[in-house]
Amino acid sequence: MSMASCDILRRSRHLERVESVTAETTVRHVDQLDTETLDAFYRALTADRPVSEADVDLEPGEVIVFTDYYRVART
Repeated sequence: MSMASCDILRRSRHLERVESVTAETTVRHVDQLDTETLDAFYRALTADRPVSEADVDLEPGEVIVFTDYYRVART
């Protein structure tokens, strides 16, 4: 694997379904996402794949509320 491929994998995000969140967790509702981030979020959910960090405004550890809670995690 080339260095560029490693960098891309390191700079991607994936979504983990979680049952609940604590009061300290940063939570955003899906309708608060900008268009590009919403599109990438939806593609990640439907295709079960990571999203490039460059394509989204999502930080590791924050939770997005859609039909369930999804925690953003670094891949």
